[in-house]
Amino acid sequence: MFRKMRRSPQALSHEEIIDVLKKETRGVLSVQGDDGYPYGVPINHYYDEETGKLYFHGANFGHRVDAIKRDPKVSYCVFGQEFQKEGDWAKYVKSVIIFGKTELIEDMDEIIRVSRLICTKFPCTQEYIENEVAKDAHRTLCFAINIEDINGKLVHEA
Repeated sequence: MFRKMRRSPQALSHEEIIDVLKKETRGVLSVQGDDGYPYGVPINHYYDEETGKLYFHGANFGHRVDAIKRDPKVSYCVFGQEFQKEGDWAKYVKSVIIFGKTELIEDMDEIIRVSRLICTKFPCTQEYIENEVAKDAHRTLCFAINIEDINGKLVHEA
């Protein structure tokens, strides 16, 4: 069902893939948008090793929510951890692509849990996190991507 990576020598190990998901804060979520057009939107995420799911949150309405309700299949791309080798003008960058089905999380306890987890990826105080959750949880919707396929690679930009 999912294609194999064409340039397999560039493939990241499972551990490297998880490292990218855990360390990078943002990626691009792509959904099947209106009138068959793809819709990609940058979002913050949290990868939970216990559940093996990728979580994100946002408003409980809008283009992204409508698209996910219509078709839960998504792809998510994360990239970063770039570096340059001495004497090389081009950079190296790690990227991860996830394919899966998204589930809407509407249970308030789970929304609060996921919102707190996402906040831990940023330099926020616990007081700030609790204030934000108390202020916005009632109008927040969380999502989990049930990962069906995942791969990553090290790209040389040359």
